[in-house]
Order: sequence, then structure tokens, then C-alpha cells
Amino acid sequence: MHKKVAFGLLSLCILIAISTLSYAQSKKAQRRRTTTGGANLLKLISCCDDLKELKVQVANLTSILTDLSKKQETDWINVVMQVMDLEGNYRQVESRITEAEGKYSEMNNRIDIMQLQAAQTVTQTSAETDAVYDCSSLYHRSYKISGVYKLPADEFLGTPELEVFCDMETEGGGWTIIQRRKIGLTSFHRDWKQYKTGFGNIRGDFWLGNENIFRLTRQPSVLRVELEDWNGNLRYAEYNSFSLGNELNSYRLFLGDYTGNAGRDSLRYHNNTAFSTKDKDNDKCVDDCAEFRKGGYWYNCCTDSNLNGVYYRHGEHTKHSDGISWYGWHGSSYSLKQVEMKIRPQNFTP
Repeated sequence: MHKKVAFGLLSLCILIAISTLSYAQSKKAQRRRTTTGGANLLKLISCCDDLKELKVQVANLTSILTDLSKKQETDWINVVMQVMDLEGNYRQVESRITEAEGKYSEMNNRIDIMQLQAAQTVTQTSAETDAVYDCSSLYHRSYKISGVYKLPADEFLGTPELEVFCDMETEGGGWTIIQRRKIGLTSFHRDWKQYKTGFGNIRGDFWLGNENIFRLTRQPSVLRVELEDWNGNLRYAEYNSFSLGNELNSYRLFLGDYTGNAGRDSLRYHNNTAFSTKDKDNDKCVDDCAEFRKGGYWYNCCTDSNLNGVYYRHGEHTKHSDGISWYGWHGSSYSLKQVEMKIRPQNFTP
């Protein structure tokens, strides 16, 4: 009986021990699950906080970009408005300039008319011993504004009145312009009759006429040739004696001594040569120089200058040998931008 009681107590103790151990393990496992779940929960909470912060940053950036876009749009509108204002101001200035140019042109026309009327009045009341022959005569009558004047007819020679352009400023003034090239709208590839009587616009490009030049140079005269290239550089050549023969002598050229800064004397080669045109070949060459050089000139065989050649504009002026050339300055293939030939008496004094 005692053995049974002792065995029962032992069994009870074992059960209690097993139960206690099982409970302890259960608690430990529960503690492990609780710890792991808590860590995951903390991570989830932290992730949510980061997401909220990113959302805030995105919202801030969106706001900044919106503000920048609005500012850029405002700035662009301001720039457009400024450009429109500038365009409006430019149109106003352009309109005023056009108006001023119109008034200036009108004023010049009035001056020209007054000059012509005054010159005509003077010539009508002048004594025969004090007649008006050229621009130098007008200069000595106190007509010292450059422009268009009308010279009276020469009854003795039977020549009609002549409209001329006077340069009253260069080197003391008194110059009668006999040739001008500056616009390029007038062809100088003309026949003998046209070169004899003259052609072109007296305010633009023109040739005064060989017969008129012959008449003007009956008195000892000086020739001045003014040249301009496409870079705005200016040169001149001056001859202390200049005259033409009559038509029977084919308006032969006679030159005196050369001075100036136009390089080599490029008109000397043409001295004592007859005038040639496309329908009258008076040159000293087998070739027809007037046809080859596309102008009327005192061609030798053929040229050292070609002041009545083809007018080539900037960009084409170095491609042709029939342009407006002065070999002593820019060579044979450079066509000048502007040329003027003008004469006055040798004894002229300002």
C-alpha cells in the first residue's frame, strides 16, 4: 500500500513537471512571436512615415514648379509686350524718318528749282562778255550749293541749253560732272549717237555727252576722277590738262600730268586714243574692245581702266573683266561701287 501511494506521488510530480515545462516553452514561444510582430509593426509605421514625407516633398516640388511656370509665363508675356512696344516705337521712328526724308527731298527739289530759276535769270540778264559757260561760272556768281543747274544755249556755236550737275564743294567747288556711276540702273553699253548727245539721269548715273564735253573743254580744263570701292575706301586721280577732239577726230582723248592716290595712272594708257562704242570700233586692237568690255570708252588694246563698264553689285564685283575698273588700284577683275568724272577750268580759283 505504501508503494502504491509513493508511486502515485511520483507520477503526480512528473505530470506537474511536464506541465510546468510545457507552459514555460509556450510562454517563450509566445514572447518570440510578440517580439517579431512588434518589430514588423515598427517597420510598417516607419515606412508609412517615409511615404508621408515623400508625399509632402512631392507636393512642395509641385507647388514650386507651378510657381516657376506662372513666373515664366508672366516673364514671357512681359518680354512679348516689350517687343511689341519696341516694334511700335520702331514703326513710329521709321514713319518719322520717311516723313523727314520726304520733306528733305521736297526741300531739295525746291532748292533745285530755285537754283535753275536763278541761273536762268542770271544768264538772261548777263552781258555777252560775262556769260555762263559751266559750273565754275555759276560758282563765281555766288551759286555755291551743289545740285542741278541749266547752262544757257550758245548761239554762236548753235548749241542748245544744257542741264548739268555742279559740285560746289570738292576742293573748292566749281566742278561740272561729266560722268557718274553709283546706282547701276543705267546701261552704259550704248551706241555712238547716245554717247555723243548724252544719256541717263542727271541726279543718278549718266554720261553728259561727248559733244557737250568737247564744248566744255574748249578752254583749258582739269579732270578729276573720284573712285570708291565696296569697303567705302576713296581714291582720286587728277589731270592738270584734259580735252577732247571733235567728232571728226572721234572725240580723241588728250591728258596732262597725273596726281592723286589712285595707284598707277590707269588713264594714261588711253591717252591720244579715239572714242569707241559698240557700233563704232576705233580702238587699236584686233578685238572689238567696246563689245568685249561692254561700254563706250577711249579703248586702246583694250584697257587699263574701264570707267564706263558694267555695274556689278557687291558679291559679283570680283568675277568679271568688263566691270567698272581701275587697274592701278584694284586690278582688272574688281568692279568699283562708285565713280565720278568732273572738270573745271585750269585757272579756276575759289
